Amino acid sequence: MQTEKRRVVVTGGGVVSVLGNSWQKILKSLKEGKNFVRYMNDWDKYANMNTRLATPVECELHEYPRKKIRGMGRVGRLAIDAVDDALAIAGIAEDDPILKNGRCGIAFGSSMGSVAAIIDFYDMIKLFDTKNISATTYIRSMPQTCAANIGVFYSLTGRLISTNTACTSGSMAIGFAYEAIQQGLQDIMIAGGADELTPLHAAVFDTLFAASCKNDTPSLTPRAFDKNRDGLVIGEGAGALILEEYENAVKRGSHIYAEVVGFGTNTDGSHITQPNKETMGGAISLALESAKLKADQISYVNMHGTATNQGDIAESYAAYDIFKRAVPVSTLKNYTGHTLGACGATEAWVSINMMNENWFAPNINLTEIDDKCAPLDYIMGSGRNINASYIMSNNFAFGGINTSLIFKRAS
Repeated sequence: MQTEKRRVVVTGGGVVSVLGNSWQKILKSLKEGKNFVRYMNDWDKYANMNTRLATPVECELHEYPRKKIRGMGRVGRLAIDAVDDALAIAGIAEDDPILKNGRCGIAFGSSMGSVAAIIDFYDMIKLFDTKNISATTYIRSMPQTCAANIGVFYSLTGRLISTNTACTSGSMAIGFAYEAIQQGLQDIMIAGGADELTPLHAAVFDTLFAASCKNDTPSLTPRAFDKNRDGLVIGEGAGALILEEYENAVKRGSHIYAEVVGFGTNTDGSHITQPNKETMGGAISLALESAKLKADQISYVNMHGTATNQGDIAESYAAYDIFKRAVPVSTLKNYTGHTLGACGATEAWVSINMMNENWFAPNINLTEIDDKCAPLDYIMGSGRNINASYIMSNNFAFGGINTSLIFKRAS
């Protein structure tokens, strides 16, 4: 006999973002319609790279004893800051026994390890010299650097899931963490994603003609779903959610921000970089099915919204084909740029807070909706007041990896 699946709630969240590192600062930035894209003068030295735009995080990171962070590159530091803030909001201290009893796990990912450490290995091959390689070089460069470092930093002894799936790293982490708790494998999960800013990421999309080249007007790009969009802008950051089994959270007296009720993921199985609206829609349908909801019960969708030509069209029709209506939608990437492994977790936490605020951010830089995109309700102007019971957050990644998360307002 199958046991009833356990309820999973969000009791904390933290972000390191150009929007701000607290909900109050993030909300202020969103309501001001701030775009944080800037021209990267340091990138002028890269011949044949067309884009010069990015959204670097410029805030000071938390201070920790050197011994605690020596195995972390910048991506690991960003991740730890987001997790530290999330745990604080959840009311869980670093030395709390619930982190160390084997019932608390970690699901975290990034696009790659810290690039500076990867370059040190490259120098060995190029220069035939290991002088730049230290005992922590591999630890900083390995794909699972965020998850592993978080586990050691907090002495976690539960499950470790490393979701290194590029732009779905954060959302995949939340989904897998949700399933681990739902199935009784863990009681608490730290879930999220991070990525540091590097010109390597910009070059990847530049070579695909998918990076914005509006170098003279940084504040006007990216412009997802706009007729005059010309590609994405690379950013950096980190996001983390604390997920708990409902009864465990109630017993702790935790404030519940939302309940995770649905998760869907699949792969295109076709092209490594070109999106597929049918399988993207399939992930949305899987999330609705797992939540036991009908499409008309979703009041808002946070879109992946990369501002790439094919991506915006495919994603918009993936949603429209499932919802069959002009569901309200917006994307945060027009503000933050594309933070890659961080975006799924950052956007989930911001979306949850917008739901609790009864206000959803508009699509800044969207002035003329592309008629090739599906007829959704693209929120514009000063945002939208919506009393939502259920919201959805979607993310899609290279490799044809699709994710959809559904959150319910806490009762």
